[in-house]
Amino acid sequence: MKRTAFFISDGTGITAETLGQSLLAQFETITFTKLTRPYIDTVDKARAMVQQINTAAEADGARPIIFDTIVNQEIRDIMATSNGFMIDIFSTFLSPLEQELTSHSSYSVGKSHSIGHNSNYMERIEAVNFALDNDDGARTHYYDKADLILVGVSRCGKTPTCLYMAMQYGIRAANYPLTEDDMERLMLPASLKPYRDKLFGLTIDPDRLTAIRHERKPNSRYASYAQCEFEVREVEGLFRRENIAYINSTHFSVEEISAKILVEKGVERRLK
Repeated sequence: MKRTAFFISDGTGITAETLGQSLLAQFETITFTKLTRPYIDTVDKARAMVQQINTAAEADGARPIIFDTIVNQEIRDIMATSNGFMIDIFSTFLSPLEQELTSHSSYSVGKSHSIGHNSNYMERIEAVNFALDNDDGARTHYYDKADLILVGVSRCGKTPTCLYMAMQYGIRAANYPLTEDDMERLMLPASLKPYRDKLFGLTIDPDRLTAIRHERKPNSRYASYAQCEFEVREVEGLFRRENIAYINSTHFSVEEISAKILVEKGVERRLK
């Protein structure tokens, strides 16, 4: 079965998309064509959006699912004329919150993703810069400022995990790739020893690592299964000897990896 899903907002669309994606993921037997439409903030844009929805409804033979965070009532009224099944995210949650808090919502566009009302915005940007400056062991003299230091073999997911934690939570995360020299010495690199309490390990299945490395350096020793299996085995042994907590990243998304790391290390998220 195929259905079309729209994430529509008069702001960035991030809230509608995030919640909508999470809800649709529960329906594994249905294939969704997902379309994000941000900044639907005028009557003309709303009317054009209704045409898109109706076209999708006709093509699918079923009503598109619409997740929206539109606060302008005039635009909402126009959207309501479409042949879509609308889920108004704001009214679903704000109405009971207003009752509980005995206060009226401001119903302002883009509140959760604006700069002016977000004290953590610059902190998150600085955390991204930190992750980039401390990527792949290029620098180690700023590790005292790190919240976390991810360690593992090359191409096991350290960099995207660090960047995700920085952008999403303002976590200052560095990463250090363990090389063949480190494995032959069978000990933690000297530059990491003073920061043992900040270390967290990532590992990966050797066959998955081989596939990833082949995309970067096809038919190389670096990408061979034998090399990948050796590195993974040695690094996992190092983690166990040094009592470094670690997880296998093979079957987890970067979001899941990040959440597991932060819980395991007890690092507080600096939410948006």
